[in-house]
Amino acid sequence: MGFQLGIGTRVRKSPYFDATVAAGVTHFSTYNHMYMPVSFGDTAREYKQLTEGVSMWDVSCQRQIQLEGPDAGRLAQAVSARDLTGTQVGQGRYVPMVDHDGRLINDPLILRVDEDRWWISIADGDILQWCRAVAGERSLDAKVTEADVSPLAVQGPLAEDVVAALVGDWARELKFFWYRSTMIEDIPLRVGRAGWSKQGGFELYLEDGSRGVDLWNLVAAAGEPFGIGPGAPNYIERIESGLLSFRADTEDDTDPFEAGLGRWVSLDSDADFIGKRALRELRSRGMRYEFKGLMFGGEPITQHEDLWPLFVDDKQVGTVRAAAYSPRLATNVAIVLVDLPHNATGSVVSVRTPSETCTATVVDLPMI
Repeated sequence: MGFQLGIGTRVRKSPYFDATVAAGVTHFSTYNHMYMPVSFGDTAREYKQLTEGVSMWDVSCQRQIQLEGPDAGRLAQAVSARDLTGTQVGQGRYVPMVDHDGRLINDPLILRVDEDRWWISIADGDILQWCRAVAGERSLDAKVTEADVSPLAVQGPLAEDVVAALVGDWARELKFFWYRSTMIEDIPLRVGRAGWSKQGGFELYLEDGSRGVDLWNLVAAAGEPFGIGPGAPNYIERIESGLLSFRADTEDDTDPFEAGLGRWVSLDSDADFIGKRALRELRSRGMRYEFKGLMFGGEPITQHEDLWPLFVDDKQVGTVRAAAYSPRLATNVAIVLVDLPHNATGSVVSVRTPSETCTATVVDLPMI
């Protein structure tokens, strides 16, 4: 059964779109109303490239919502469930965002760009409208726009060598979630140590969308001596590493504690943010289910498209959100939402795939 994804103006192309086509992209998804490359046709190669070498990804769909003006900091704090006090210019923080009832609505990186300018690097979700509504609701003097900023990720054990060859050895001194402005052949960008993998890497925040192909080619050339190749956020590696994928791994009413983000919720600080009272009540109530890992045997998983149920005896106790075969662990692995008390590490459950029922063990994240 074959399908094609229609290309049209309703979903936007990224500044790197033509470069990814030239590099042999075979599969796209949509994310933040943009086409997002998810495969270049060789899953085994892309996994090995990321875990053993270096890979470059078009992640411009990770849009930057810009808050600018005298009250930009107040607005950033209002929509962030993490205390942003002390965040310096050039520093980013990973934050849960919740609505007034404490439901998780995004898990972005918030970067302080200047004294009165912040970028919210969003997961899949319409956060532009949310921030505009909050600014209006609170009468804050802050302009909310989508900045012309398009991240290109360089990930893997050799990523530091590639980025240092591209911009200079100062990149080796960057701390995690810190960014620095630079120019490469008149291309403006910010370089930060970050990325959606646990293999180490950088994000290059392109600040001129007309130069996407130029930046892609410069990164490819700098990475050629290190064997760089095109790729995308890797499905297998993110399961092994326990990286949350908002929407894919969450329900509409999942709270940050259930999503494994409780350590980034600042309920005991003086920070004023939306949902704080609700989150205190949810913390007192306790979790209904938890974001955990799973290991199980059976036939190696090559495709996972639907939510698979977890059972104990004949009672459903959760769902498999993402599953794959892990070459490094030599077993099937999954990310699950599993009900209490079956969330305890070592708990045994049954997972029903389309082809078989397997005995599985609940494990902590990350698995590697």
